Amino acid sequence: MTIGIGLGLSRFPFAEVSEFWRWVQLCDEAGVNSLWQTDRLVTREPMLESLATMAALAGATRRIRFGMNVASIALRDPLLLARQCATIDMLSEGRLLPAFGIGSALSDDYRATGTPTRRRGKKADEALQLVRQLWQQESVDFDGEFFHYQRASIAPKPANPSIPLWIGGSSEAAMQRVARYGTGWLGGLDTPAQAAVMVRGIREALKVTGRKIDDDHYGATFSFRFGDPEEPVAKAAIEGLRQRLNQDPADYLAIGDGELIRSRVLEFVRAGCQKFVLLPISTGDKDMFIQTQKLIDEVITPLDNQSPETLLS
Repeated sequence: MTIGIGLGLSRFPFAEVSEFWRWVQLCDEAGVNSLWQTDRLVTREPMLESLATMAALAGATRRIRFGMNVASIALRDPLLLARQCATIDMLSEGRLLPAFGIGSALSDDYRATGTPTRRRGKKADEALQLVRQLWQQESVDFDGEFFHYQRASIAPKPANPSIPLWIGGSSEAAMQRVARYGTGWLGGLDTPAQAAVMVRGIREALKVTGRKIDDDHYGATFSFRFGDPEEPVAKAAIEGLRQRLNQDPADYLAIGDGELIRSRVLEFVRAGCQKFVLLPISTGDKDMFIQTQKLIDEVITPLDNQSPETLLS
């Protein structure tokens, strides 16, 4: 079990689509563990749709794995979603990392579409059960509160017979959801201390469900930048997060040198996380490549594929 460090995109940062594909090629060839796309259905900022992006990455890469961070499953049809994921996994020869959450009740995805948020957790639970069953079973019958299937099936199945099912969220309900249905947990906007609470809670909940999640299937997400916190792009990111959290955001991102960013990774490792999605804070194509290359040279190369015991000794 080793550390794996991937890169994620939220807002599309490139002026030209060709630069995006050049960035993907860099990540694929330079040893980045995985690529992740933040999921938003309704947005005024340019953000790629996560499932379509995964399909494009399947054809454009040869080694790297990829996932969505995290797709709101309560807003999607589970039959279509299971089929999309199975197709992408088959075409990429088993490289998809599906990750799902319920989405915030305050998000524009729910408000703009008039989708009820009441009992969205129950709806997500049913959808998670169905997606897993559709991936693994030849025929699925299901009679739930939100979904009713008779002899539903998909083909082809995922190329990976043990296709993972990562689940996001940072609540007690998320702990229980991971323990019942997930093969891993991927944190979002969390500090190392908050991640430690989630990891402990999931492990306790697993004792009740009788299931097991591998120790290297707990993940963390945070934004980073090589540079000075007083740079305009850094100040804008800090202030945006301060307003969102209504508190000092220092523990939620890492802006500084390679040592500082590595230290933040190790804080999450101590909290029980072994997989990472790091989001570059950048401005423009050139800066995005600089931030990515620095992360590869100063964080991924020294830490990726190392065991937690080695790193913390």
